[in-house]
Amino acid sequence: MKKEGFLQFIKFGIVGGTNTVIGYLIYVVSLKTLRSLGLFPNIDLYIAQFIMFILSVAWSFYWNNKMVFKREDGEQRNILLALVKTYISYAFTSLILSEILLYLWCNLIGLDDYIAPIINLLITVPLNYFIQKYWAFN
Repeated sequence: MKKEGFLQFIKFGIVGGTNTVIGYLIYVVSLKTLRSLGLFPNIDLYIAQFIMFILSVAWSFYWNNKMVFKREDGEQRNILLALVKTYISYAFTSLILSEILLYLWCNLIGLDDYIAPIINLLITVPLNYFIQKYWAFN
């Protein structure tokens, strides 16, 4: 991996790390709120994950656009198109795939509702880097 590519991956990791912490906090607060209000008792963890998805992808897009996948001098980028592509790519890995994995971990294997999203990251983060690099911001 070239030095530039390595630095880009490190920056992606930093953005992803902050995104992970913020996303997890959003998930926990959302889940605790839904449970304390008794809202949607059988699907509360999926709703909390969806709330986390919407807010954390916006955070990730902003910082990846600003720090990681920066435009070169003279390079044009359609920000709206890049945002839509970002939501599509994250929808696949962080929403669809994560929901399937969440069901697997929590309902079939019996993992804790608060631990399962952390395990999902081991699968979704590497996928997101390549999709963001070669499609959303390309």
